[in-house]
Amino acid sequence: VLKLFKLLHRTRQEVFKNDSKALEAARQKINEEFRNNRDETSEEKIIELLKIASDVEVILRTSVIQAIHTDSDKI
Repeated sequence: VLKLFKLLHRTRQEVFKNDSKALEAARQKINEEFRNNRDETSEEKIIELLKIASDVEVILRTSVIQAIHTDSDKI
């Protein structure tokens, strides 16, 4: 669980580099989700939550695009 938590935060830092608002929002969401489920004892539910977190990490790494305005009409 801790390994996945750290991986999500590392991915967040890479994906949202130089975007302080997105970095903070992602940090809060990751921490909130793990905090909300920290008392979970059902093994099946824990496995399901870990699968969801792993899927989120893959989606962040492969599907999120950060764009930068280089001119008034160019990104």
